[in-house]
Amino acid sequence: MYVNLVENLNDKQQEAVTSTEGPMLILAGAGSGKTRVLTTKVAYLINEKHVNPSNILAITFTNKAAKEMKERIYSIVGRDAFYIQISTFHSFGLKILKENYSLLGYQNNFTILDSDDSLSVVKKIMKELNIDSNKYSYKAVRNSISNNKNEMIDEVAFEKFVYTDYDEVVKEVYKKYQRNLKINNAIDFDDLLILPLKLFKEYNSVLSEYQDRYKYVFIDEYQDTNEPQYLLSKMIAAKYRNLTVVGDMDQAIFTWRGANYRNILNFEKDYKDAKVVLLEENYRSTKLILNAANNVIKNNKIRKEKNLWTQNEDGSKIVYYKAFDEKDESNYVVTQIKRLIEEKNVSPNDICVLYRANAQSRTIEEAFLTSNISYNIVGSYAFYNRKEIKDLIAYLKLIYNEKDDTSLLRIINYPKRGIGNKAIENLSIVANMNNISLYEAIQTGKELKFKELIEEIKKDEEHLSLTELIDEVLDKTQIRKTLENEKTLEADIRLENLEEFKSITKAFEEREGNVSLGEFLDELSLISDVSEQKEDSNDKVTLMTMHAVKGLEFDYVFIIGFEEGLFPHSNSFNSNEELEEERRLCYVALTRAKKKLYLINARSRILYGKVSSNIPSRFINEIGDEYLEEIGKKENVNIIKNKIDKEKMFNEDNDLHPGDVINHDKYGLGVVISIDGSIASISFKKDGLKKLMKNHKSIRKV
Repeated sequence: MYVNLVENLNDKQQEAVTSTEGPMLILAGAGSGKTRVLTTKVAYLINEKHVNPSNILAITFTNKAAKEMKERIYSIVGRDAFYIQISTFHSFGLKILKENYSLLGYQNNFTILDSDDSLSVVKKIMKELNIDSNKYSYKAVRNSISNNKNEMIDEVAFEKFVYTDYDEVVKEVYKKYQRNLKINNAIDFDDLLILPLKLFKEYNSVLSEYQDRYKYVFIDEYQDTNEPQYLLSKMIAAKYRNLTVVGDMDQAIFTWRGANYRNILNFEKDYKDAKVVLLEENYRSTKLILNAANNVIKNNKIRKEKNLWTQNEDGSKIVYYKAFDEKDESNYVVTQIKRLIEEKNVSPNDICVLYRANAQSRTIEEAFLTSNISYNIVGSYAFYNRKEIKDLIAYLKLIYNEKDDTSLLRIINYPKRGIGNKAIENLSIVANMNNISLYEAIQTGKELKFKELIEEIKKDEEHLSLTELIDEVLDKTQIRKTLENEKTLEADIRLENLEEFKSITKAFEEREGNVSLGEFLDELSLISDVSEQKEDSNDKVTLMTMHAVKGLEFDYVFIIGFEEGLFPHSNSFNSNEELEEERRLCYVALTRAKKKLYLINARSRILYGKVSSNIPSRFINEIGDEYLEEIGKKENVNIIKNKIDKEKMFNEDNDLHPGDVINHDKYGLGVVISIDGSIASISFKKDGLKKLMKNHKSIRKV
């Protein structure tokens, strides 16, 4: 039966779908149906234009989004969907490397280091080089290496950028880090993007092969692409130029992790003949919520002009509650959520609480616990980052690739088998002298018993299923026995998590059939974002940061901490670009709400152990009074009097700066040494250094 793919699309969506040849930029506002347009366009190519599905490449940013896209396309075109390359950039990069590893000097069983593994390698190298970790942070050095990779600066090119002692440290560690990876037959997460580019630059015939394979290229969330992702898209699409990118400059909120929003701004410069389609009709939110979001975002200078509109109902005003402190804020949120659930019959799954910083979740979580409301914190300690799971994965990685030093160092003495630091140090010396891996350097002692254990499991692995292999590792390494013997609640939880890991391997086997350990490890290595965490089917209110909520929607959204210094964050105050990113983050947060939106701030707040008095966020003013319903708190007279008396202890703002001379009622004359938020460090003539609230009534500038 013939299905008209475009009859239920609006005019602009139809235009985006049916214009199939040449470069296209689809500027898709929040809730404007971009995923629908993208999937329909892919289906249109197959059904109407008779394009071979294997000639289509569709890239998005999370495994969850890729899975959703594949399911949607499958519902339209059926089994043809299996032949389309739909994946994340990193999955696509891995596919290229798996098909061409030998050209880059790797063996087919290379392993992929996650960020923790990379950090372990950096720590090991810095210890070998006797670099003081108090002076040069392990994480800072690791991040510098990652940032340089993503700016396409390799360890050789980096030598041109060495100006400081810190740069010198990064240079030395970077060189050894890359050498270490090569010896270990390992790559890091950044290499999944960098190495395909290296391959394409060095082997034009390989690039040409991929260009002919993928004649139609789709990139979702184009505003979030970094330099390697941008170049990879450009190179693949260069021959046929059928490149469709979808994105929204107003939702570019990830520059802090390397995304370059200028890629979407410059698309028309890169492709002079590009067709631009604006999707401005929103199908998600009420008119009022959209108008409020438009009011905020129009204050940004760096953007492509567009204005979201909707045929949805006007909706009720945005509730704006001014709390006294963070506890009052949390109690208000929980009270309103209870009312929604109990009186309005709203499902907890349709409610979300958003905050700018993870630390804000503590008081709101306490309020949920005392109110017996079930909740789920997105971005809390991820399953795959638990120690016992990382230990098990390290065993699997070493079984797969014995040259993986990072995995070996993690588990050579776990469970304890009497292999001390001295033995490992001696191994490292032999390995470094001979340019070989630690595993290859093992010849004697207790280390040799460990090596024989791994060799024994490697032989068994050939005839075991994945799930059977997990049991084999847990038993033969004595991990299971060690935890059972501990007889503690923590050990029991660790064992439960290891058993849960077997349910993951079982599900993988059921989905993919007879799979190898390597294929499973590849899948694991690509699970890198919060959207991959195990979803809870029970009814729960969702708590998450504004960054984590991108791409999601909820009927009822509460946004807490609408205060200057918290949101927008104080780090953005000295940079227009960073302030505009905070405003885009506000736009994203506001447009997650479908029916009702609540904004809350607090007059004073304890955060990171410090008390601060904050003024309302500038974004409140930008929304406009006509869209806000300000809620006052009905309190008895005594409570109000106590609060006023308490507030009388403080000035509005002393406007103190380092170097100012002050007079304190108790300590006398002093000099301001530094200001940290609302805390002033003041040196007094008699009493020495004191840390005081900078706006306390007892302090007066002289």
